[in-house]
Amino acid sequence: MSSETSTKTPTVEASKPLAIFLIIAGITGWLASFLLTLERFHVASDPNATLSCDVASFISCKSVMLSPEAKLFGFPNPLLGLAAFVAPIAVGVGVLAGAKFANWFWQLFFAGQVLAFTFVLWLASTAIFDIGALCPYCMVAWAAVIPMFWQLLAHGGREGYLPIPAKSINFFFKAYDWAWLVSLITVLAIATVIAVQFWSLWLKFFNLA
Repeated sequence: MSSETSTKTPTVEASKPLAIFLIIAGITGWLASFLLTLERFHVASDPNATLSCDVASFISCKSVMLSPEAKLFGFPNPLLGLAAFVAPIAVGVGVLAGAKFANWFWQLFFAGQVLAFTFVLWLASTAIFDIGALCPYCMVAWAAVIPMFWQLLAHGGREGYLPIPAKSINFFFKAYDWAWLVSLITVLAIATVIAVQFWSLWLKFFNLA
């Protein structure tokens, strides 16, 4: 009976390093969302308040959080982070406790990471090109989401719960250990766009112009 159940619902055993990584990334993103939520309450109580993350005219949480894009679903975006970043923490703790989750669970978890990664790319694009300001706490949350996406993509391809061609399995086995490099490249790409887009402001900020 147990073998039949196992056949119907195959499970995936994740490594402890992956679990620890998920916990650290989840806590980092959750703290960033929490601090940003506190700052949002601060602005709500005092619209003229200067926030701790308001460093310059273009490095300002307040400038970003008061934009229409900061309420994509009708409520402050940080509230999404408070809820969403609990998931990787819970999964990481579960794995450390010896849990083996079913394939469908990992697929749903990865689908959530795809949505989060897409949302981060949209937020970054909007902040850079439309709002014209950078939110430090937001960028910390971005830095938590990006490596989780790439690591879980490699993990899903390696473990087989993501639908990939059989010929590419060996690629994902090798890619799993290099997911950090792809994450770094992604972060550096965003940082390069930020540097170019705000070049003149950076020069003034560091008194170089």
